Formats: sequence, structure tokens, C-alpha cells
Amino acid sequence: MTPERFDIYDERQNWIGTAPRHEVHAQGYWHRSFHCWLVRDEGKQRMVLFQRRRDTKDTFPGCYDITAAGHLTAGEQLHEASREPEEELGVAVPFEALTYLLTVKQQLQGEVRGVPFIDNEISAVYGLCVDQPLEAYTLQASEVDSLYEVPLNELLALFRGQTDRVKATGIQAEYEDSGDHGPLSVADEGASGSAFPFKRVIRQVRAADFVPHGTTYYTEILEALHHVPGCP
Repeated sequence: MTPERFDIYDERQNWIGTAPRHEVHAQGYWHRSFHCWLVRDEGKQRMVLFQRRRDTKDTFPGCYDITAAGHLTAGEQLHEASREPEEELGVAVPFEALTYLLTVKQQLQGEVRGVPFIDNEISAVYGLCVDQPLEAYTLQASEVDSLYEVPLNELLALFRGQTDRVKATGIQAEYEDSGDHGPLSVADEGASGSAFPFKRVIRQVRAADFVPHGTTYYTEILEALHHVPGCP
């Protein structure tokens, strides 16, 4: 299989060439990514959805993260990145339906299975309202372990430090290689409607359990999600 390649940039966002994914994260080259946060309206309450990354990921495995996101491959334009919600969650949506929120530059780093990485990203962030229950999503086996939702105001309070944890309701795919991710409160097992069987779960989630995008990133995005147009 041909290694995935990204366009790489200097500090001023000037294009300087392309490099394979592993080299981009090893050397800390600047590259572009697409973030899409999904919300759902339940009466007057807005819910925000987020995923738990598979434990097999090469950066931040097992962390909670953006509903759907991904890198732009070499030569790919931003409008083409709207493929991410469909690939990861089964939500096909035209780029024009997304609401632009903001663009952020982030410098993240860590170590996975003894291999250090530096993730320097320029990320365009979008929001979208989708009127469907969690059971209607199709989780991508290589990327998404589980999908959760929390009232937007409660998640905002978490990242503002006004509470130390929130209760998240979700669905966890039962992949053949799934391991134990800690205690689960199971609301309903054996449901179907995804590419794999899944079970309903309830978790107590802390801010520290998320990919460390930073408090400012999360609070600015969550505040902006209040202004995403409601579902048609």
C-alpha cells in the first residue's frame, strides 16, 4: 500500500512540499486538517457529539476527540475533506452544508507505543446539525471506537472548569479485537444499525480524557456551536 502523504508548510503557511504521514509526525512538519463537530437539537437543548479514538491510532489512542476529523492528503482541497463525516460516521453531507467556525494552529506532541510524535496542524473547523439518534451512525472500524453525546452547555462547563466530569451517553462498537476500556454502564446491549454490533454505554468523562487541543480550543468551538443553524 502506498504510504499516505501530506502537503507540508513552513511557519508562515507557505507550501514547501509533501512527505509521508510517519515523517510528518516524526519531524513535526506543519500540515492541514479538517475538523467537523456535530450537534443535535433535543427540544430547547443542544447536544454535542464526540468520538473516542481507537486504541490502535498512532496519535492520542483512546482519547475522546472531535466528532469527525482528518488530515488533508497531498493535493487535496478543503472542500474535499467533507468526506470525513461520511468515512468515520456514515454521514454524507455536501461541503456547502457545513458552517465554518474558525481556523486554528496547534502544536501537539506525545508518544505512542514508544514512538514519539509531533503533530503541528493548521485546522479548519466546521459545525453541522444532524437530526438522528446515535444508533443511526456507522462507525469506521479503523478510526472510531465509540460515539457519545452530552448537552453542549454541560461540556462547555467541563472545559471552563466549572465541573470535574460530565455524564456521556454513547454507543460502543463491538469490534472483534475490542479490548476492555474500563468500567461501562450499559443501557442497552445487542442493538444494531452500524457496520458492527454495538452496545449502549454511559461514561463519566473528564476534560483530561480528551485529546489535549487546549482549553481555549474547546471553549471557543463549543461557544461557536451554539450558533450553528438548526437541523432542517
